[in-house]
Amino acid sequence: MKGIWNVDHTQAQLNEPVSMAAVTPEPVGVVVEAPLGIITLDAPRRRNPLSTATMTALTSALRELGENDDVRVVIVRAHGPAFSAGHDLAELRDRTLEDERAVFDTCVEMMTAVHELDRPVIAEVAGAAFAAGCQLVATCDLAIASTEATFSTPGVRIGLFCSTPMVALTRAVGRKRAMKMLLTGDAIDAATAADWGLVNDVVEPGELAGAVRELALRIAGSSRSTVSIGKRAFYAQIDVAEPDAYTMMSETMAGNAVTCDAQEGIAAFLGKRQPVWTDR
Repeated sequence: MKGIWNVDHTQAQLNEPVSMAAVTPEPVGVVVEAPLGIITLDAPRRRNPLSTATMTALTSALRELGENDDVRVVIVRAHGPAFSAGHDLAELRDRTLEDERAVFDTCVEMMTAVHELDRPVIAEVAGAAFAAGCQLVATCDLAIASTEATFSTPGVRIGLFCSTPMVALTRAVGRKRAMKMLLTGDAIDAATAADWGLVNDVVEPGELAGAVRELALRIAGSSRSTVSIGKRAFYAQIDVAEPDAYTMMSETMAGNAVTCDAQEGIAAFLGKRQPVWTDR
């Protein structure tokens, strides 16, 4: 029997326990629709909790898609009324310190895998994203949300501060905004999430899948190797002092400039034609 988050705009509480006999472990679907790789959290009855099994499966899916040359962009989405309710709280009851560490280490490994993947990862957020679910949205390189989506870090209300979600959340929305979410557990709506920088865009529910796909395909039209260089460079410089960042990025851009695709792109621009990418 496992409890999960049920959060509206103003309050966080635990649902009544739900029997897991028919739905354990939580599935993670992976489909390649070249040039897109699509990961789907598929435990809608339980609002897609990030159990250890689910996080491990999601990490493996990210790494497998990273080995597929047909995949240029990855989309993470979910079935059901919630993107993710966050951690599976049943895994955090009556466990040893080593057990607890294992859960959060698995979470950190999954979030790290998003940034280490050399393809952009877009979160498609149709519903609620709570705690580690909110963390996953904040961690993804880009995010588009439905107008029905909500976001919260309600752990403080049950005595478990959202310390790991805080890492990604603070970097996405800033200190004061993150601290308010963390200390109150209050949810924010999609429009506020966009205003704060947690998501890029907000669209009507019926337009969400199309908007995410359109963005993904636009990105996929560029050189895969160039996008990979850019993503790695972005995270390498983001928390570095400005002089050091410029030193790092000057070398990165020089190295990028001598790649085959950069030379092809420059030649195509000057020749007023479309580039032909070789991803080298």
